[in-house]
Order: sequence, then structure tokens, then C-alpha cells
Amino acid sequence: MKKIFILITLFLASSCGDGFLEKKPLGQYSPEIIKTASGIEGALTGTYALLDGIGTSGVTTWHGAVSNWIFGSVVSDDAYKGSDAGDQPEQTFMERYVWLTTNTHIYGKWRTLYDGVARANDVLKTLPEVAGLDDVRKLQIQAEARFLRGHYHFEAKKMWGNISYIDEQLWDTSDPGSVQVPNTEDAWPKIEADFQFAADNLPATQTQPGRPTKWAALAYLGKCHMFQGFPKGQPNVAHLTAAKAALIQVVNSGKYRLMDNFHDNFAAETRNNAESVFEVQYSVTAADGSGGNQGDELTYMYPNGPGGCCGFYQASQNLVNAYKTDAKGLPMIRTFNDEDVKNDEGLLSSAPFEPYTGRLDARLDWTVGRRGIPFIDWGVHPGRFWIRDQSYAGPYSSKKQIVSKAESGKTGSPRLSSNNYRLMRYDHVILWLAECEVELGNLEKAREYVNMIRKRAANPGGFVKTEAGKPAANYVVGLYNDPWTNVAAAREAVRFENRLEFAMEGHRFFDLVRWGIAVNVLNKYLEKEKTLRTYLSGAKFEEKHQYYPIPQQAIVYSTKNGEATLQQNPGY
Repeated sequence: MKKIFILITLFLASSCGDGFLEKKPLGQYSPEIIKTASGIEGALTGTYALLDGIGTSGVTTWHGAVSNWIFGSVVSDDAYKGSDAGDQPEQTFMERYVWLTTNTHIYGKWRTLYDGVARANDVLKTLPEVAGLDDVRKLQIQAEARFLRGHYHFEAKKMWGNISYIDEQLWDTSDPGSVQVPNTEDAWPKIEADFQFAADNLPATQTQPGRPTKWAALAYLGKCHMFQGFPKGQPNVAHLTAAKAALIQVVNSGKYRLMDNFHDNFAAETRNNAESVFEVQYSVTAADGSGGNQGDELTYMYPNGPGGCCGFYQASQNLVNAYKTDAKGLPMIRTFNDEDVKNDEGLLSSAPFEPYTGRLDARLDWTVGRRGIPFIDWGVHPGRFWIRDQSYAGPYSSKKQIVSKAESGKTGSPRLSSNNYRLMRYDHVILWLAECEVELGNLEKAREYVNMIRKRAANPGGFVKTEAGKPAANYVVGLYNDPWTNVAAAREAVRFENRLEFAMEGHRFFDLVRWGIAVNVLNKYLEKEKTLRTYLSGAKFEEKHQYYPIPQQAIVYSTKNGEATLQQNPGY
């Protein structure tokens, strides 16, 4: 389903006389409008429209971006803010864990997600009053709206932990106080209920891409349980068992498979492929790019690379080092960061440079742009020539969200494209199942799942190639051939695989938090990175940073009878 912004036009009487006094103000609409078959379908489309995080009034595009590159990667060990020191300093505050309750990015995300909740509730509250739809279609609309409401609440839950869950029974457009709901009740059961309803009532297939299926709802239900699977870092068998039960249905459906080439998950030419369980649809035309991936605009190269702006979102040295492999082609889980992969930091673009010749996981060069390696079809990455300020944020670029030349420039901006964001893929399902099997004692099954992912990574057909058709680097990717007998080692292997597969996709920070290891991992990361990036000196990750602060403005707006109904998260 193409992303469409809803524009409801009111046709006003053209006659003269006193009738003009009864005309509704321009820019507003009557609730009666969506009580029609076409109106409710339009309202549902409007709920989908916020999936990309674009469309809430007053919110900058990258504040609410579904890719979460700021909220899930820049604040993790995967990425730096990038650009230069004076550009968007509030992002630097986030990267350094100086999280103020007034941060515009955090408030923008809050507003966008709860706008999505409001749109879903508009649909659900109005649906029973709609005439002209049969019961089958009404049930489908209800299931889709509840899936979307579940998504928006889920995103808020992983960001802030303590959130208000607002359903259509509470929602009242005529009463601002209806949304002044305390955030003291655990929202997980109600979020799960939305996805369970969607799983029970959505079809197995959809004719329009972008609409969720039964399997997408089950995958999301499993994801909910994965986010509850490690309270305080310890496995919760009940949630992991529930996650496995939901996720295995996705596998057994036979609807999905891993694509042969890793990059097929990030190319606009191969969107909505057999690996995609649910993805956010982007679209552009020669006349309009408003449906494109605006939230990722800042992440293109600057000043001379693809897109011509803006130089944000640069991969960390720690992440690049994580792709080193040993003689068997396996990750160097304990020692990967002891020595750095060679880079051209400090060198001029014209200076001779020989790329790193050590063994690497091939996924590195589909995830990170680095000097001397072909960058999709844009030519060989020239290093500093594509980096805004290498001395500030290092020599690497982000790559997964950048499109080919053929897909670039289809609208007025070379940075807007139809490169969908793959919110949930089959490889997510496989690695979540691997996590479950480790904690449930089925280590060999977990190894089987991880090797499915690694087998694809080892496929030479999917390597980045030179113009001569040869591998662009020394790619050595092996399988785990020895039996797994140690739970702790298996857990490390699965989690490390998770990082390699999904790096620079906005998931890393939230994974560290749900595993209960964020404090240790991120402070260890900072120990070395502050010697490379001086602006990180003095940065420290604390327990309170596992969840973002509730925006101060949201707390102010929650005031009812002189008391705020929202409570601030601990430590802020």
C-alpha cells in the first residue's frame, strides 16, 4: 500500500445569504466525514501514514524517524552522531547521555507516536458507526488499526518504559482530558492484546504491500515477549516460551525465506521481498517526495558523495572492528576491539591508502562505507572526500539506507527515495528464535538458526565486488561447526550475530537494554572510543539511561486538577 497523506476537503455552499454563518472553518473536518466507508478507509490510511514518523505537525522529520537511527544507534556502540561539532548539538547531548527532559528529539518522538495512537483510536472508535461496510471488512479494519496501535505503543514502551496506554474507550476527541492517563500501569499486556487480536483476525496474505498479515502480528507478538524475556538481565522462561510459540508459527507458515544476498534487504529495487515480514512503505514521484524516507535525509554523505548532504550517522570504529573474523571465519567475540581495522583517518583523499587486508565478515561492506571499497554503484568510497569532518566523527559512512544511482534523484531531492524501511524481517524471527532456544536449553537448535544467518553471509554471490568481479576485501565467513555445549558462550554468539546482522538499523541500543547488559557494554565501549572521539570524554552511561526521560512538555500537558498525571522516569 503506497503511503498516502489524507486531505479531507470540505465542499461549502456557494450561495450568498446568512448560510455562510453555518460554514465550518477551513482546515477542520467534521467527525461525520469518517463515518462513511471511504472516510474510515481514509482514516486508516492516515494511521499508516505515520509509520515513517513523518506527518505530525511541528515535528522535524528525523525526530520521529521509524529507523530510530538517533534513538537506537547513535546512543549505542554502533554509531556516532557524525557531521561536525556545531551541527545539531542536541544529538551530541544524546550521544553523551546528557539526556534533558526538554530535548526536542525526544519530545518529537513522543508526539509522533502518540499521534499514531490517536489516529488508530479515531478509526476504532468510529468504526461501529460506519455504514456501507460489511462485517468482514469492518473486522479487517479493526485488526489493522489494532496492529498499528500496538506498534505505536510498542515503540513508546521501548523508548520510555513507563508509558500511558490509551485505547478507543478512553479516547474522546472532544475532551482533552481523556488522554491524561497515568503511566504507572504496565502497558505490556494491553500491547500484547492488540497484536493477539490482529493475529487472530488478519489474513495470511494481503493484496497490498505494507498492510500487516497474521504472520506480521505473530512476529510482533513474539517481539513483545522478547522485550520482556530478560528482566534485570535474567531469562524469563515464561516470556521466552511464549515468544517461541508465536515466532515458530511464522516459520511454519512457509511464507518467508532468507534472500540469497544480504543487500537485498536494503535496496529499493528489492523491497517487499520474500524476507520481509513487515516493512514501512516509501514512495516518491518526479513531482513529490513527501512519501519518501525523509527521516533518513541527514544520513547521506557530505559534501561530495551521494545525496550531497548532510554527513550525519557515521559508523563507530567499535562496530567496524566487530566484523573481524578468525581463521575459521567466526566472530572474534572477546577480542575484536583489541586492534582497529585499518582506516584512512588523518589522511588526505589524495594520499595513497591500502584498505585493511585482514579477514572480515562480508556484511561489513554492505553496512558501512569505507575508503577503497565500492559503494553500491556510486564508485569506490574515496574516504575524506565524502566525510564532513573526519577529525570529529571518523572515516566511515552509513550505507544501508543509501540507494543506488538508478533509484536516486527521482524527485526534487536526491536524498528522498522509495527505499522502504524493513521493520521486521525473517532474519529477525530466526535470531529471536535462536535466543529463545539458548535460554530454553536447546543449544544445538540455536546453533542451527545462527548458521542459517551465517550461511547467507558466507555466500560469495552476495559479497561486495570490485569492477573486475572479485571480492572487494578479504571476506572469510564460516559456520559454527562445533557443537554448542555452554549456555553462556552460546548466548554471546547469538547476541553478537544479532549485532552483525542488524547494525546501523536502529535496533542495537534497545537490544542491549532488553538483555540487561547496556550499562556494562556501553561504558566499556566509551573507555576506548573517548580516545578516538575526544567529545566523548567524560561521557558515562548510567542505569537511568536505559529509558529516555518523559518529555517535560508532555508532563505539563498531562496536568489535571493541578496535578500531573504523568510521572517522570527515575533519575531525571
